[in-house]
Amino acid sequence: MCGIVGYVGDKQALEVVVSGLRRLEYRGYDSAGVAVIADGRLDVRKKAGKLVNLETLLGADPLAESTTGIGHTRWATHGGPTDTNAHPHVSEDGTVAVIHNGIIENFAELREQLTADGVHLASDTDTEVVAHLLARTLPQAAGNLTEAMRLVCRELQGAFTLVAIMTEDPDLVVGARRNSPLVVGVGEGENFLASDVAAFVEHTRNALELGQDQIVTLTKDAVSIIDFDGHRVEPSPYSVDWDASAAEKGGYDLFMLKEIAEQPKAVADALRGRIGRDGRLQLDEMRLDDAALRSITKVIVVACGTASHAGMVAKYAVEHWTRIPVEVELASEFRYRDPIVGPSTLVIAISQSGETMDTLMALRHAAEQGAPTLAICNTVGSTIPREADAVLYTYAGPEIAVASTKAFLTQIIAAYLVGLYLAQVRGTMFADEIGRIMAELNDMPQKVDLVLDTVEPVRAIARELAGCSSVLFIGRHVGYPVALEGALKLKELAYMHAEGFAAGELKHGPIALIEEGVPVVVIVPSPRGRALLHDKLLSAIQEVRARGARIIAVAEEGDERITPFTDHVIRVPIVPTLMQPLVSTVPLQVFACEMATAKGHDVDQPRNLAKSVTVE
Repeated sequence: MCGIVGYVGDKQALEVVVSGLRRLEYRGYDSAGVAVIADGRLDVRKKAGKLVNLETLLGADPLAESTTGIGHTRWATHGGPTDTNAHPHVSEDGTVAVIHNGIIENFAELREQLTADGVHLASDTDTEVVAHLLARTLPQAAGNLTEAMRLVCRELQGAFTLVAIMTEDPDLVVGARRNSPLVVGVGEGENFLASDVAAFVEHTRNALELGQDQIVTLTKDAVSIIDFDGHRVEPSPYSVDWDASAAEKGGYDLFMLKEIAEQPKAVADALRGRIGRDGRLQLDEMRLDDAALRSITKVIVVACGTASHAGMVAKYAVEHWTRIPVEVELASEFRYRDPIVGPSTLVIAISQSGETMDTLMALRHAAEQGAPTLAICNTVGSTIPREADAVLYTYAGPEIAVASTKAFLTQIIAAYLVGLYLAQVRGTMFADEIGRIMAELNDMPQKVDLVLDTVEPVRAIARELAGCSSVLFIGRHVGYPVALEGALKLKELAYMHAEGFAAGELKHGPIALIEEGVPVVVIVPSPRGRALLHDKLLSAIQEVRARGARIIAVAEEGDERITPFTDHVIRVPIVPTLMQPLVSTVPLQVFACEMATAKGHDVDQPRNLAKSVTVE
């Protein structure tokens, strides 16, 4: 989760590093710290709490001027969010500073060894052991920080990104990566390391991918990479396709509001260029050949949180279009139940960041069993798409707010494209049928825009209900995962009890939660395409209304049958059934954002959360 920045060049390192940390604070905001090398010594400042606390400290006690520095914003794992546990951590002799993302699983054993050797450890973190190990290993490595890093990494177990500097070589930054994100930014007379390209995109769009178990060494004029065995590695370069302004608020009060407003463009970008000159669907990143796709007998989607809800939506469409059974599994549980997968099972991993550790481990387990794998991801060059057999990028642009919005809609789009492509290859749909659905998808940016133009009543409802302690969400068919997503957003942002249910399950237990005045948000299916489900949902509304619930319905324009049974109706445009999640989710995002704002919470940085979950 943590945000990491490293810099070496001609600029003042502190300015570059702190600017990068601002763009990475979504990855963790329990504490922050920086270190530079000046006059042969390490100068370190760190502070618990959000980055602003560190900036206040730096204003009162500035760092020495330097052109080499590292910085870190933390999501706490080992040790609470205190000044002492904040990164960077420094070796006992004051020569090496280290920042870290991930978990070192054998840190207790290493800590015991260091303590037995008389080393005093000041913090409760697993990171500090690395600083001491590097300092102790440097003599064995002839004073070479890169070699010392390589030797130490071979002792470490777990998932980690490490970045280090040392006083004896002040124009050098060394990083190491195992199962945790780290990218290189290549500039002119300057180079960067970061957890995410957002940290350096204002300086350069040229980046290098780092593979598994690799060590990178930066000077201002050179980048070199070796693996943990010491063999030189040629990196894969790529160019970032968005600029620094995309990671700014752009006049909005919140990143989340900006990203909600960007959804029409994000959906359009996810669809762009998918039809070839022959009128057939083309997915350039689909590296699985048609013969392999025709042999698929089952699809398993592995994902976490919001991404798993996107997978649940996709299940309805992919099964309908391809007649292939689809399972949606929480990635954190997948490999621990000994799943039955093999060459005829397509495993689709969905992750906005491409670094979600649970999803990465599920993908690797599937690959080990011989299953073809496909990634749906927003972040070019990240680990999951690099390790998958095929990838579909969502092209949503940077998503900075911790609570995901535009990623969800574009993940649905990407999964639908995969389903249509499978149907095309397997011949379960005619070309004109696929063309019709693609036309419907291409209408969605305009439909989402219409929703955004009419959400002010949603904000008013949220403010009116801000004093409630619980909100329930119900839906049927594709409305059920939308209900789950609406509840998740409210939990993330408003810190309140919120649950999503399949409406038909209410009478099997959850209806006991209904009491006088409890708001129930209902995702209403179309009375046109799903008349039977519409009738069933009206029955569910009557059941909870009879017990005092306050009904807020999300229903399509023209559905007047719902009106007499609701307290509030949120209208969305008429769209085909499988497209409904793309419009009905948006009001729920606005609802959660406004509810959290009314409660006085930090919407972009909700407590205890981080944007990218890079630990299991």
